[in-house]
Parts: sequence; structure tokens; C-alpha cells
Amino acid sequence: MPYTTEEGGRLNNFAREPKVYTAEPPTKNEQRNYIFLGIGAVVLLGSLMFVAVSVSSVG
Repeated sequence: MPYTTEEGGRLNNFAREPKVYTAEPPTKNEQRNYIFLGIGAVVLLGSLMFVAVSVSSVG
């Protein structure tokens, strides 16, 4: 664990704060990838729901 030294030589074991940076908006390529990932997630969840409903109704 990193320690910081205060004035007078005292050690402080509080966490160091990370550097702050501003987030950049996604590029067109990243936006397209997010759309494809969202569509894939919807298809996956839809197919899982279909399988769950079809298995539970068999009986």
C-alpha cells in the first residue's frame, strides 16, 4: 500500500487520488460496434427466453 509523507515526516496511509481526465465521446466506429453488441444482446436474451418458455410449457 503506498504511503504519502506529510510535512513533518508523518506517514499518511490514505489512498492516492487518481488523475482526473475528461471522457471523450465515442467515435462513429465505436457507436456502430455498440449498436451491433446491443442487437446481439437482444437476440441472445430473446432466444434464451424462447427456450425457457418452450421447455417450461412441455410437460
